[in-house]
Amino acid sequence: MQAKKRYLILFSAGVSLILLFYLQEPASRGTPNRGDDPHPHWPHFSDPLRAFIPWDQTETEDYNVRASPRHKRDDNSGAYKCRMDSCFDFSLCGRNGFKVYVYPQQKGEKISESYQNILSSIEGSRFYTSDPGQACLFVLNLDTLDRDQLSPQYVHNLKTKIQNLKLWNNGRNHLIFNLYSGTWPDYTEDLGFDIGQAMLAKASISTENFRPSFDISIPLFSKDHPRTGGERGYLKYNTIPPFRKYVLVFKGKRYLTGIGSDTRNALHHIHNAEDVVLLTTCKHGKDWQKHKDARCDEDNAEYDRYNYKEMLHNSTFCLVPRGRRLGSFRFLEALQAACVPVMLSNGWELPFSEIIDWRTASIIGDERLLLQIPSTVRSIHQDRILSLRQQTQFLWEAYFSSVEKIVLTTLEIIQDRVLQHNAHSTLMWNRLPGGLFTLPQYSSYLGDFPFFYAVLGVKPQQKFTAVIHEVTPLVSQSQPIFNLLVAVAKSQYCAQIIVLWNCDKPLPAKHRWPATSVPVVVIEGESKVMSSRFLPYENIKTDAVLSLDEDTVLSTTEVDFAFTVWQSFPERIVGYPARSHFWDPNKERWGYTSKWTNDYSMVLTGAAFYHRYYNYLYTHYLPSSLKSMVDQLSNCEDILMNFLVSAVTKMPPIKVTQKKQYKETMMGQTSRASRWADPDHFAQRQTCMNKFASWFGTMSLVHSQMRLDPVLFKDQVSILRKKYRDIERL
Repeated sequence: MQAKKRYLILFSAGVSLILLFYLQEPASRGTPNRGDDPHPHWPHFSDPLRAFIPWDQTETEDYNVRASPRHKRDDNSGAYKCRMDSCFDFSLCGRNGFKVYVYPQQKGEKISESYQNILSSIEGSRFYTSDPGQACLFVLNLDTLDRDQLSPQYVHNLKTKIQNLKLWNNGRNHLIFNLYSGTWPDYTEDLGFDIGQAMLAKASISTENFRPSFDISIPLFSKDHPRTGGERGYLKYNTIPPFRKYVLVFKGKRYLTGIGSDTRNALHHIHNAEDVVLLTTCKHGKDWQKHKDARCDEDNAEYDRYNYKEMLHNSTFCLVPRGRRLGSFRFLEALQAACVPVMLSNGWELPFSEIIDWRTASIIGDERLLLQIPSTVRSIHQDRILSLRQQTQFLWEAYFSSVEKIVLTTLEIIQDRVLQHNAHSTLMWNRLPGGLFTLPQYSSYLGDFPFFYAVLGVKPQQKFTAVIHEVTPLVSQSQPIFNLLVAVAKSQYCAQIIVLWNCDKPLPAKHRWPATSVPVVVIEGESKVMSSRFLPYENIKTDAVLSLDEDTVLSTTEVDFAFTVWQSFPERIVGYPARSHFWDPNKERWGYTSKWTNDYSMVLTGAAFYHRYYNYLYTHYLPSSLKSMVDQLSNCEDILMNFLVSAVTKMPPIKVTQKKQYKETMMGQTSRASRWADPDHFAQRQTCMNKFASWFGTMSLVHSQMRLDPVLFKDQVSILRKKYRDIERL
């Protein structure tokens, strides 16, 4: 009995010492008192909706009441310590701006088609440099896209290969692309090698592992995703009301065991085979029959009854539940189909979340509240549905329709972090035409961009600058340019005239030019090449540019009317000489025609108004390869400008009616400057059409049959007939 007493006394003393140690330990570490802790650890109560929570996420999702993912990643000083200010060397970007270097491919290293498309997109961009000494960012030549050890694309010994790279520097200023990580059965986000201080552009990344303003979440895309261009979205008409045959659809695999099985296994609870059609199949994997349950045969039969594309194109909302990984191919498929994505993947950091406001294009669901999804989407007003669908089309075409756009968006985001004083605003990213076509280096004021005038309620300036492209020497006062100068200078809207001297002869003396009421500035074209006519010259102070060839024949009235029309359409090219493109099925290539037909797709810059921002975009957005082609041919610069503006606006140019048929003057056959006398001129323009379409990845030109006539434009016929009566006389 005494021994038992002594044992109890010793046991009690030991417990007291242990309790005393734990109670005093926080104070000894300098941890603040409970009342000072801004994030106290509240008791964790059981969750009544646990059945809808993926089993592997019970301790990591936003609904874990003990701590949010952001608090957890901030507390984790190891994996999440990297930020731009701690793991990125900004000094590398100070010398040459934001340039990206791609390691040369090593012999014997296999690269998947998808990763090759990523590297090609970088190498074809304006960011690329072949000199590592000029680089601000580095991209590996080792394929890191698929880090699933069971995949045939898995690259072995990647850790050793990366560590042997001389420029690796523990990953500093490196960008790693990844689509798949982890393998059966856990599918973790581990890449199988130490990324060091490198940034991740990763699909299916969780909020737990995502390092804000350092990593970039990208969408999961298939190996068949187009490298450039891509198909346009399927919302052809803004149908009102915007409802479709189905309210909510999904068709995909049902995982019988393991990660991702809980959410998809529960979908049958809300499937009604009428307006909510959620189909799953057990038929996947070699041994699916070993795990089949009582529902499998029925589910498989129902699954085979429906065509996925028909469902996709005829549903208002598309469910995007998590699979084995957080991301899904369904995400991009829904965007393209103008089917509003309903996200059901708790903890997924949505693609490009740093710049895109997904509330305007999707519904963010909660896996725990699955049963509420049908009633939630049915309660959304048709006005908002139309807005959501329109935004899916914009986002798809601006950032997701091709590998190139995904890659360029990734690089633009990083450039914004590096050049913070020239970063895109939220509006630039989330409104037409998107961040890839809106270069903040041009201006930080949205009112300087023609496509934001309507949003801001801004109007363009009431004056224009005429730029006349001169390639022949001044020989006599009867040359067309003299008449053109006088006619343009008489316009009430003309602020100044710039003569771009691209002639090999020296600049003529000032007295050779006619006296005009507006300033005439003569400047030499840079390197005397065709692309120099679209340089963003500092002399151009007005919003509007009137681009003219030296042999253009226009009256003052025609100039005034064209400018009046342009003020109503400042984001487009507005002018007189029209041309068109067509598809030649026999040659399987695009054709170019100057025949007068009912429609057109180009207005040539020999006599056209456009916004001066397009000079900046032409110079800084287009690759040097296209501009070099134009300069070598001394041809096609007008076609290239039309491609660019139509790619930005997704709209055709505007042709205005004139007194005389626009006619290119045939110069002397002996003149070096005579493009129209060159028998190869037309063939060259055919070649240019196909080269430009190839680079843009699609035919960006848009056909139109609209012609604006002074009699009909803005009505009030009697007034306008008097105002533009010279145009009406044939």
